[in-house]
Amino acid sequence: MRIEVDGAHSGIRFSACHFIAGHEKCSRLHGHSYIVRLAVEGGLGPDGMVMDFVVLKKAMKRMVDSFDHRVLLPGNSEDVEVSVGEETEVVSRGRRYVFPTDDVVILDVEHTTAEEMAAMMLDALLAEVEVPPTVIALHLGLDEERGQTAWASRRV
Repeated sequence: MRIEVDGAHSGIRFSACHFIAGHEKCSRLHGHSYIVRLAVEGGLGPDGMVMDFVVLKKAMKRMVDSFDHRVLLPGNSEDVEVSVGEETEVVSRGRRYVFPTDDVVILDVEHTTAEEMAAMMLDALLAEVEVPPTVIALHLGLDEERGQTAWASRRV
């Protein structure tokens, strides 16, 4: 059986800006209105559910709230130098940015692509919620634009 949380209808969305170092067009600072989607595969538990929607939606909402209206920066990039103090200075391939530190989230990724962010978000979700033993896999989709979704999957 499969259950899904559609962030477009559940309010699990965030707006943020980022850049992808070295990309021809996306190396410029730009933003997206992201939507998070989740699919859970598994059997029914003794309560008749694959997994409780409320638990999933609350955890997903907490996660996206921390990214909303922020600058997303890669924390593991060889091409992006990030110095954090009262302000956050970012240097990437000859470009220099300075942001208020409160406006920045440094992600555990090499690139702030939808693909890497989807995988990071799924790992964070799995670390936060208790997954019932009947669940066999989770799939998290991150819409970067309408019609463009990156999916990450984990078997549990």
